[in-house]
Amino acid sequence: MPESAVETVGATAPSANGDSDPLGLETRATVLAKEDTLSGKLALRGPGHMLGNFSGQIECDGDLLIGPEAHVEADIKGHRITISGLVRGNVIASNRLKITSTGRLEGDATVGALVVQEGGVHYGVIRVHPEGIPDTPMERMSQVPAQSTVVTLRPMPNAVGRVRKFWGEFF
Repeated sequence: MPESAVETVGATAPSANGDSDPLGLETRATVLAKEDTLSGKLALRGPGHMLGNFSGQIECDGDLLIGPEAHVEADIKGHRITISGLVRGNVIASNRLKITSTGRLEGDATVGALVVQEGGVHYGVIRVHPEGIPDTPMERMSQVPAQSTVVTLRPMPNAVGRVRKFWGEFF
């Protein structure tokens, strides 16, 4: 069986003090290409881009991008997660979860902040914790009851009709 290796790619960028990192280690992202398929437990110690097919579990210390043609069946835990493809599984995003217009999440999500663009789809329960995500293991997160808030909407008076009526008195 041939050996396989995972390589990180990326462009170099200046570090916080203005010096350029000669190896580009600070800005490299782990990439799963469109044609690639991988299964298992993936632990990323920096940013990552999932563009192909993955099944299993993902933990990412940096930003994680699920590409528009990606198909991921995994529980995901990360800092900032952007979903542009299909994800089936539970997601924990300590900072922000963004579902783009082409993104689809089928599973529960626990997030610090949530952004869903028009066209983005989510099937499941979302728990937003702006004060920070509690230290609950991923296995127990689905057992934590969701708190719901009931909001009663009351109809607003028709402002256009009032203006039309007001101006109609003069014309």
